[in-house]
Amino acid sequence: MSKITPIIRVQSADFDLQAEISAVTAGRKNIGAVVTFTGLCRDEQGALSALELEHYPGMAEAEMLRIGELAIERFSLLGLTAIHRFGKIMPGDNIVLVIAAAPHRQAAFDGANFVMDFLKTSAPFWKKEHAADGAQGDWIAAKDADDSARDKWR
Repeated sequence: MSKITPIIRVQSADFDLQAEISAVTAGRKNIGAVVTFTGLCRDEQGALSALELEHYPGMAEAEMLRIGELAIERFSLLGLTAIHRFGKIMPGDNIVLVIAAAPHRQAAFDGANFVMDFLKTSAPFWKKEHAADGAQGDWIAAKDADDSARDKWR
């Protein structure tokens, strides 16, 4: 069996969910489950006009690759895609996509959760809020809940 390599991208452009699923599953008959997670920018009850996402180029992709390779190995995934956007993201727009393909559903669910829990805490991305009233927002601090979610995998 050949080594499964995760598809990792950091990009400003939006992504097409169905095209990304097709890229993972095309011609594959050994996949029994595909789980997708799409993270969206929310407007925080109208208080937010946008999120500005920055990343550490090169380092972000390397960390995403490391996380993806760990997930493939740990959950015996047959395919994995992780795409994270950067730039100014408007409410309702896509921020992140994780696709995990596996022989069975539980491995696909666990693989996708694992990737998101580690992306939130380990990959060098930063978010800055832009308020709907035009006020300069703050950079969003890391959350203890994100660390706890990651730590359950240890």
